[in-house]
Amino acid sequence: MFALDSFDLDEIAHALQNQDAYDLRFLVDPRTGELVLWTLDGGLDGENPVDLDELDLIPIQPLPPYVWYQDMADFAECVGDEQASLRLSRALRGSGAFRRFKDQLHHDYPELLPLWRAFRDVRARRRAVEWLSDNALTGLDVARQFIAEHPDPDLRQGQ
Repeated sequence: MFALDSFDLDEIAHALQNQDAYDLRFLVDPRTGELVLWTLDGGLDGENPVDLDELDLIPIQPLPPYVWYQDMADFAECVGDEQASLRLSRALRGSGAFRRFKDQLHHDYPELLPLWRAFRDVRARRRAVEWLSDNALTGLDVARQFIAEHPDPDLRQGQ
């Protein structure tokens, strides 16, 4: 097992969000904790294709989009500005929700962007730590402590 500071939690979080996983995958070497990128055409070194099943590495499977959607819904529900909360919640209805939510924030509520980024990032890092723990790369107690020490930001600042 490794210490959490052995990993770039933002990179692991990015891998968990990456929905273009058909021709590229992020993997972790369980011996070193190193994060590596595999591509369909170039394998690990960019030149020699290799089948994923032949590697002794742990693939990071992306989490389904509804996980990330729920972050947007939770943010919209809890943000301190009632009008912003309502409009962001409306933006999440139907297809194209991710784009509409982002556009709504950038165009109508740019003052909420720092809160959104902090909220999104802390949740993504907690998921990265959970993934590391689930894959026995760090201890469960370490993961629980990290999660307890990194709660969601206070969204009432957006009032």
